[in-house]
Amino acid sequence: MTSQRQIGLLSLPVLVAALGYFVDVYDLLLFTIVRQPSVMAVGATAETIIVDSAHIINWQMSGLLIGGILWGVIGDKKGRLKVLFGSILLYSIANILTSYVQNVDQYAYCRFVGGIGLAGELGAGITLVSEMLPKNKRGIGTSMVAGIGLFGAVFAYFTFQYTKDWRLCYQIGGVLGVFLLILRIRVAESFMFESAKVANVVKGNFLQFFSNKKRFSKYIKAILIGLPTWFVIGVLVNYSNKFATGLYGDNLIDSGRSVMFAYIGIAIGDIVIGYVSQYFKSRKKALLVFYSLNTIAMILFFSTINTNDSSMYAICGLLGFSTGYWAIFNTMAAEQFGTNLRATAATTIPNMVRGALPLINFLFLDILQKQLGWTIIQSGILTGSIVMSITIIAFVYTEETYHKDLDYLELDNTMP
Repeated sequence: MTSQRQIGLLSLPVLVAALGYFVDVYDLLLFTIVRQPSVMAVGATAETIIVDSAHIINWQMSGLLIGGILWGVIGDKKGRLKVLFGSILLYSIANILTSYVQNVDQYAYCRFVGGIGLAGELGAGITLVSEMLPKNKRGIGTSMVAGIGLFGAVFAYFTFQYTKDWRLCYQIGGVLGVFLLILRIRVAESFMFESAKVANVVKGNFLQFFSNKKRFSKYIKAILIGLPTWFVIGVLVNYSNKFATGLYGDNLIDSGRSVMFAYIGIAIGDIVIGYVSQYFKSRKKALLVFYSLNTIAMILFFSTINTNDSSMYAICGLLGFSTGYWAIFNTMAAEQFGTNLRATAATTIPNMVRGALPLINFLFLDILQKQLGWTIIQSGILTGSIVMSITIIAFVYTEETYHKDLDYLELDNTMP
């Protein structure tokens, strides 16, 4: 295949990918932050708000899963830039429409469309940056993308704190998307994609991940090594006020504030891990360092050290930092597959991890607490132990990708 021209860490494609992920995270966390006032404003009551909120978030997660496959296929068939333009346009329209919803169903449908739009942002951005940066800078470049992008959660928190208007917050998200759309006009397509485009191979076929045992194994392991990120945010941090009650009784924990501290930690961790990976010249060694920190942070979360609101917020920040491997996890997803499947992999894998949260919640809430009658503390410890065990097993059998040349194609389409 034809060799490509390479870019620097501070180039426009890296900046555009980072800002795209900033908007992605802004929107993903915005609903969590404005959930109560926004859902109540469209007709929910104190008795129905939990069910109505779950209804809306389930539609959004469904959009992410569908969009992950859709944009991944488009990214490999039509180009990485087509995804970056199409996804942000759809997201912007959905966000502006969300600001005008009048009932729960309209809210859910708009979040579904928004989820489809958002699903393409990170995967396409990581794929583009990975293919355009030299191999010795890929880890740092993608870490910058994720590190800058994850501050979108902090921006969402303070935007709502300042405006106190959830409809305006969605409008601001839509305007940010339009700004990005304009900024992306000057970004060039990946030369690896341009080279692969003329090759006589199947491109963007999602079923190829299931047509070959080795490829299927790589795909599943790439998903499993990212599971702790959403266990930490979706369970420990999201229910931090309830965990606080179980751990030390009366508290004034605001779960939105816990999310903010966690995402500050994640953003810093995602930048740091790029340099850790560079230092070790290994993705896996960097992951192992952060898995170890993650385990320590979980132990501290459930320990007798966590006895007041200040310690809870601090540990949520540490939990966030220790799960700051979203960038490396996504980079590894892109690095493990050929150019004709890379965007599909890098786009579907993170959305599969996001989509695993309902399954984690099902174990944590429905089976352990509702059916078995366990306490929230007992359920949290066991769920976390299971998630980390699955992740470590997948990690052990995951290949090292630090030195991998990405200029190759997936050619074998059959199950051996």
